[in-house]
Amino acid sequence: MRKRTQARELALQMLYRRELNPEPTEAILGAFWEENPCQPEVREYAERVVQGTLRHLEAIDALISKYAEHWELHRMAVIDRNILRFSTFELLYLEEIPPKVVINEAVNIAKKYSQEDSGKFVNGILDRINHTEPRRKEKET
Repeated sequence: MRKRTQARELALQMLYRRELNPEPTEAILGAFWEENPCQPEVREYAERVVQGTLRHLEAIDALISKYAEHWELHRMAVIDRNILRFSTFELLYLEEIPPKVVINEAVNIAKKYSQEDSGKFVNGILDRINHTEPRRKEKET
């Protein structure tokens, strides 16, 4: 498995965990890495995605809600919602990742971890965001 693919899957697991058990980000990361050791590059990218997603969560959720016609964010499957969240972060804030790669990875992760039609659902929303929303600058903290 490619390192960034692995990092995205780990990011999904951390965001899922946070949603089920809201804790400070540092507590989630610390506990997660104790249980899931991995290569430094994988860990670094997964943390970048999780922290960036959480830093921009309100804006990301607003965009997902805007483009998810006939869907309320809280009614989406937890897995789908969090795939959309971190992928929207990558699309909008990580200029070095081509949008096609972000969307393809999100669709593949949705197919692997969620329901049968989740890939199409994720693809549709991310495609709308990609073609409508401008890229933004990520501020390092």
